[in-house]
Amino acid sequence: MAGTTPSPLRGLIFDVDGTLAETEELHRRAFNESFARWGLDWHWSREHYRRLLATTGGKERIAAHVRDHAPETALSADGIARLHGEKTAIYDRIVGEGTLALRPGIAALLAEARRHGLRLAIATTTSRPNVETLSRAIWGRPASEIFDVIASGDEVLHKKPDPEIYRLALARLELPAGAVIAFEDSRNGLLSATGAGIATVVAPGPYTRDQDFGEAALVVEEFTACLPLERLSARLGKALPATATRPGFDNQGDRPWP
Repeated sequence: MAGTTPSPLRGLIFDVDGTLAETEELHRRAFNESFARWGLDWHWSREHYRRLLATTGGKERIAAHVRDHAPETALSADGIARLHGEKTAIYDRIVGEGTLALRPGIAALLAEARRHGLRLAIATTTSRPNVETLSRAIWGRPASEIFDVIASGDEVLHKKPDPEIYRLALARLELPAGAVIAFEDSRNGLLSATGAGIATVVAPGPYTRDQDFGEAALVVEEFTACLPLERLSARLGKALPATATRPGFDNQGDRPWP
């Protein structure tokens, strides 16, 4: 807006599943394999899984399936947690097979952010072990060596679309909502981020393309459309630092990128 001074951009916050990488089909495969191991006659088709994604959190999705489609199944909360634990182990194995890659544009966004001295965070509904699985599969190192802050679904009481996870990420970053941009792929994630007051860019994935993203600051096909970061910042009314400004950061960023 003419005459408005851009607010400084100081950090980027990323969702994980469907945003950093297209993982949902791997999750679906892991769910189905865990069901077979438990002797459950469940098979989540792509269409059924698409509907279940309206419920955030793996344990919550199992509970929703039991409630709506298998009420005769005697699964307690503890049983659901154990089933989900096995699913997580299977997901870890599948990701370890080496088929996972970052979505287009994500690696460049992370590298540009580091060159400008921005702080990087994750705000996700998934569990911390799943975050670590993805990070080690893609970068070969812990997530804490890639991101300054990690806020995962097992740390909050209310999952997306509630803004609690984004508020936790902001508190750990020690930044106001106006100093960051969030990146998401789903309506639940968008509502969570905007509920915390954060301008949000959405790049829908295969399971979320038909969702409503009316609250987004920007909707793109892929995150490559967010490059260069300077142009995205200006479009969203934010000022990108010209060079790295944090102590210990040089112009190339402080960490090697694949």
